[in-house]
Amino acid sequence: MQEKNNKKTIWGWAMFDWANQSYNMVITSTIFPAYYVGITQYNNPKGMVTFFGHRYVNTVLSNYILGLSYLIIVALLPILTSIADYKGHKKLYMQLFTWLGVLACFGLYFFEMKTFEFGMICFGLASVGYCGGFVFYNSYLPQIATIDKQDAVSAKGFIYGFAGSIVVQVLCLVFVQWHAWFGMTEDKSAQLSFLIVALWWIGFSLIPFYLLPKGTPNAGSHEYNVFTGGFKELAKVFKKVKQLPLLKRFLPAFFFYSVGVQTILLVAANFAAKELKMPDDALIGIILVIQVVAIIGAAITAKASEKYGNVKALSVIVGMWCVICACVYFIANANQFYVAAVFVGLVMGAVQSLSRSTYSKYIPPNIPDTASYFSFYDVTEKLSIVVGLFTFGFVEGWTGEMRDSALVLDCFFSIGFVLLITLLIFERKMKAAEALA
Repeated sequence: MQEKNNKKTIWGWAMFDWANQSYNMVITSTIFPAYYVGITQYNNPKGMVTFFGHRYVNTVLSNYILGLSYLIIVALLPILTSIADYKGHKKLYMQLFTWLGVLACFGLYFFEMKTFEFGMICFGLASVGYCGGFVFYNSYLPQIATIDKQDAVSAKGFIYGFAGSIVVQVLCLVFVQWHAWFGMTEDKSAQLSFLIVALWWIGFSLIPFYLLPKGTPNAGSHEYNVFTGGFKELAKVFKKVKQLPLLKRFLPAFFFYSVGVQTILLVAANFAAKELKMPDDALIGIILVIQVVAIIGAAITAKASEKYGNVKALSVIVGMWCVICACVYFIANANQFYVAAVFVGLVMGAVQSLSRSTYSKYIPPNIPDTASYFSFYDVTEKLSIVVGLFTFGFVEGWTGEMRDSALVLDCFFSIGFVLLITLLIFERKMKAAEALA
């Protein structure tokens, strides 16, 4: 059995976050969105683009591409986690998805309007690689840490991720800001940033690839076909979830507030560039501030959850998200965006870290099929992203205003908040009943 709370293993696990958050920062949040909006709106103020013969608003298309990539992950995960659990290939699939994301980022180096379709395919595949690798990464948490350490270990992963992304962003910013000094155009410096992300991502991923355990095959692997077994396993996990009173109440809340959280994180840069006309350097600067504040938020939340409990801490955080999302509708200038961004940073790392560790605590201890349980978690999260991105894109395409979509997202946050409060009440009643027994 894998030794838990091993410092070297936990460090290696956290380094995967350090490696792959370079994608999340540069491709999802800063340089790529600014580059994408810039090249698609050059001499084209309305930002209409053609993708395989169909016309779209540029930001609507990017939301749809991201949504489709998450839908692909939802379809693939049951099959792959089945293989990972039954054949002991957890680390292998983490490596394969990482390489897919890395190669797609290499492809983005060649992204320009002449290669628009190719570039958007690489954009989608990079997302598939990032998300797929993260699923198997998450599933290691209950395997490497005891329940009492999982909040701190989960927070450590996010802190490493935010810190690593800041280092990459600063490195890329040097080339983007002083591109002329390096003898490059501004567009070429952005493309170079995508190459840097690929090299950083695969370079530091070699550490967890070496230090994390391979995984052990499940003795019952002969009972399932690997292509149908995953869906059967997911159905089996769903049946088990319905028998776990805390987990079955947590997952619906997680789904609804994740619709808001994940969508905001994915579209914030496009909102700033398109609605507020913020220049690239200002946008990159505020995203860096968000990452720094997110480190503080994740650390504070890990301590708060120890004192007040996970669900109470999550309820406060999601309540803050409700207020932030409502305020986004009224943002009219860059200064207001800066203020909102600081609060987003504070709750961003907090909600992601605490959600993962809360789920990990609620699943049965010492189970062999952790990848299947975390597949269920990730399917829930990825479906929420699909719903959020397609809803955001549809509302923007329908009304012509990105800020209208923020009000719709606030509805999802509100539902998630109410469900967390009901979970908190139920958890207290459950503990009171156990104390009397």
